[in-house]
Amino acid sequence: MSRSERIAAWLRDRAAEAGARGFILGMSGGIDSAVVARLCQLALPDRVLGVIMPCHSHAEDELDAVLAAEASKLPTVRVDLSSAYDALALDVTAAAQAERGHGFPPDPTRTRIALANIKPRLRMTTLYTIGTQLNFVVTGTGNKSEITIGYYTKYGDGGVDLLPIGSLVKSEVRELARELGVPARVIDKPPSAGLWAGQTDESEMGFTYEDLEKFIEQGASAVSSETAARIQQLINASHHKRELPPIGPS
Repeated sequence: MSRSERIAAWLRDRAAEAGARGFILGMSGGIDSAVVARLCQLALPDRVLGVIMPCHSHAEDELDAVLAAEASKLPTVRVDLSSAYDALALDVTAAAQAERGHGFPPDPTRTRIALANIKPRLRMTTLYTIGTQLNFVVTGTGNKSEITIGYYTKYGDGGVDLLPIGSLVKSEVRELARELGVPARVIDKPPSAGLWAGQTDESEMGFTYEDLEKFIEQGASAVSSETAARIQQLINASHHKRELPPIGPS
């Protein structure tokens, strides 16, 4: 049994356990969502829905999402989250600024990240709202490389029911993408969360996926000491993302 067949079988079992009719996932235009969509289709043909959710996004990301969906004949719906983002960002920014009067001025750097993270959290809400109505399982697109260092938004793209490629590093996802017939344009584009203009995963992480894979598979000695320290710092800082919230004593 091939890797794709094993993951598809696992997905079928998880859907049956949940009593779900199918799978729903966000189509970002990236390789991970394209691969997960194909795996879901292998598991439950004709019972998978892709949701395209632009939110002040690059136009080419939506085009790539459509390209990936059409290549596999995946049905999609589109929900533009831009106006919802604008309204929420305006209100929460005003609330944070009001804290200046109480001695808690917001940090500009953290404000940028906080506002960017509204986007994946709105997408999570959208997927669960539609998925609940359809009795579809919300299927995540995170891979092992990203999960290891917490490169995802807590209760955003990390808020899912299943992570079918969560055991695969990025190069394994690319290999699977070629096997599954994902369009080359989607496979070859620089990975990006699309949080702001010009943002790419590797520039934000501060190292390459290749070095991250070496660290995961061979240990800290496989990369430079500076890169190893950066990766370990991200692992330590994101531990809370991979655990349930701590429960206090009675």
